[in-house]
Amino acid sequence: MSADATPMHPMDSAEIHLVYDRECPVCEAYCRMVRIRETAGALRLVNARAAGEIMDEITAKGLEIDEGMVLKVGNTLYYGADAIHVLSLMSSRTGVFNRLTYWIFRSKGLSAVLYPLFRFFRNLLLKILRKTRINNLRLPRREKF
Repeated sequence: MSADATPMHPMDSAEIHLVYDRECPVCEAYCRMVRIRETAGALRLVNARAAGEIMDEITAKGLEIDEGMVLKVGNTLYYGADAIHVLSLMSSRTGVFNRLTYWIFRSKGLSAVLYPLFRFFRNLLLKILRKTRINNLRLPRREKF
């Protein structure tokens, strides 16, 4: 589900930002390896722990960044499973990693099932590593994983 009422076809060439937790080793590895087709635009990686306009927009929409990455395509925000699904559709499919993620996440239904599972293990890893939450929504008692 897009978090913005302004629909935009994900394949239109536009500003594309991937907002993720740079302190998460899994997120960092994924974001550094993902490639999108040149015709889709240029992918810009955004550290969710840094203040900025995109994080203000994500917070204003009520999206909890600790529970899902955000893909901003033009004026549209995609969150969590939808973000990884749309990103897979834009992927270049070059290299084993990009072909594999395309194959796994090209299905919206499979993305909706697998993303929460991957997020669970990500959160467990961050708990083991004693990382703090970003807690962009300023929820009480949500400082640690």
